[in-house]
Amino acid sequence: MVRASLYITVCSAKNRARVRLRRLREPRYLLGAIVGVAYFYFGFFAPRRSRANAARRARGAAAIPAGIAALVAAGPAFAGLALLLVTTLAWIVPAGSNLLEFSDAEIQMLFPAPVSRRALLIHRIVRSQIGLFFTSVVVAIVTPTVAGYTRLRLTIAMWVVLVTLRIAFAGITLARARLASANVRARRVAWMPAMVLAGAVAVVIGSLAGAFSTASPHSVIDALTTIADVADHGPARFVLFPFVTVVRPVFAAWPHQYLSTLGAATLILVGATAWLLRSDRAFHEAAAASAERRAIEPAARNVRYRVRASGWSLSPTGRAETALAWKAATQTFRIVDRRTIARGVAVLLSLSVAAVSLSRARGVPGVIGALATFGAGAALLFFPQVVRIDIRQDLQHLEMLKTWPVGAAVVVRGEMLWPGLLITVCAWVLQIVALLMSSAVFTRVSLAGRLSTAIALAIVAPALVFAQLTIHNGVALMFPGWVALGNQRARGLDAMGQRLIMLGGTWFLLVLMTLPGAIAGFILWFGFSRFIGIGALIPAAIVCSVTMAIEILLASEALGPAFDRLDLTAVERVE
Repeated sequence: MVRASLYITVCSAKNRARVRLRRLREPRYLLGAIVGVAYFYFGFFAPRRSRANAARRARGAAAIPAGIAALVAAGPAFAGLALLLVTTLAWIVPAGSNLLEFSDAEIQMLFPAPVSRRALLIHRIVRSQIGLFFTSVVVAIVTPTVAGYTRLRLTIAMWVVLVTLRIAFAGITLARARLASANVRARRVAWMPAMVLAGAVAVVIGSLAGAFSTASPHSVIDALTTIADVADHGPARFVLFPFVTVVRPVFAAWPHQYLSTLGAATLILVGATAWLLRSDRAFHEAAAASAERRAIEPAARNVRYRVRASGWSLSPTGRAETALAWKAATQTFRIVDRRTIARGVAVLLSLSVAAVSLSRARGVPGVIGALATFGAGAALLFFPQVVRIDIRQDLQHLEMLKTWPVGAAVVVRGEMLWPGLLITVCAWVLQIVALLMSSAVFTRVSLAGRLSTAIALAIVAPALVFAQLTIHNGVALMFPGWVALGNQRARGLDAMGQRLIMLGGTWFLLVLMTLPGAIAGFILWFGFSRFIGIGALIPAAIVCSVTMAIEILLASEALGPAFDRLDLTAVERVE
């Protein structure tokens, strides 16, 4: 069975590579592949070949404070704590393991075959190695290293970590399936690792609580140092030993320390594999649940609408743009749920962490202000690319749009109206919060400067948002093959290059659209700044916004013929 699994894995990888290479015959994918390769080369490889950068890194390493250097040295302890947390969540959160998810072909061909459950588990382990190894290679590429051999060692170490995690999560899934088994002995065996993990978590939490109660930290560095000391000493070190052992090769030096820690991590991997293979009795239950989840997965991937009042009643008369905006608004209110809002909050929270670390803001007002500032910037520059409730989404209903007795330019403006208003309101709310907390973030800027800048940005925000939406919708009408429809997204280096081209082209065209208004606003600011000071930003922003609004209106009229000429066969339908 192992040989058959290797044969299937190799053939699948070879055929997947052939499909990707055959796709390069199309100019858009070829150009995307070139851009993707150039991005990886100039982003990760070219800087490492520069002697100036090497000298700069050496000077930076010498200038690292002692506290930061201690935290870097405690990397295995923090990684072990992270693995303990992830493992605990795997027991608590009712999620399945990817290692137990079989394809339709595997279910039809292998399940009825005279193959043992243990052999099926081994087959899935073998099939998962290519994806895990590719992920390890990507991690090694994007991690700053000195030489190619270091990247090779990091690839092997990360591969061991990822394989161990994948096998451990599969074993947890099988053990969790037997927690409520009718067999008393099977239930006790399943509860044993859960109880051991609960004891380890209790020991770590108790050690951390005792350390923080003894010496209260005065900064984030002190708190992290305390956590590292707890993980490296006492009972916590004993219970974290298997987790730290798995990740220690990632931080080990070559050769003796690396080889010894890699051998110890391999032993942990062998033990996790043996535990998984001995849990094969619960395999059928877990595989059946995975198959059932896979059967309903296509329906779950589709957009689900929930009937709820939007609070906006459409008038029987009025402009057609309003009807198109009402359609998009109703669709938004019936799609957005708590999970979507939670994802947005998580993204903004991560941006706030970056803002705090860069601006060194202190206190709750500083954190909130940094969060709002970075969130407003993301809303203005990235949300128009993410919020696709416009022509980019409605291209899959192009045959219906063309039957409406509405002018083409009106359709273009109506499709952009609701997403533009939605993104603008989000940006305004974040800007208001940033203004209220700006005294804790921009401490060297006067109140008049902060207020004038905030008002000017609020005036320019709608123009920036609608300009980007005009560019995106124009590209969708003139190059519909470059626009992904539905929820599916192409994967691969060429697809990533396509997205980079789209992002760079959008920002370049945005600069061109902003340039006339910016020049006119600068002239006005230069003339009035001598009299009203920083307040001259407000009339300058008004002039810039009006100029861009005229450009957006003219562009929407120019895109009308492109909408009329767009053929139904030019749109690639999602299968």
